[in-house]
Amino acid sequence: MPFIPNKKFRKIYDQLFKEDPLQANMLLLLHELADERGEIVFSKKEDCVDEIKKLMEIRFNDPRDYAL
Repeated sequence: MPFIPNKKFRKIYDQLFKEDPLQANMLLLLHELADERGEIVFSKKEDCVDEIKKLMEIRFNDPRDYAL
């Protein structure tokens, strides 16, 4: 099921985006990757940082642009 941000999430995202756009978009990506229980599973723990970097590049044209 796709992540659909509610009003509360949008407010948090907007506040965070004003402070640090990259951090706000990382939060958005992690919410999109999480399952219903809020868990994200990677094949190998060692590869998770590289995998997140790749996903950021794929998901966002510019990770510092507003994405909601």
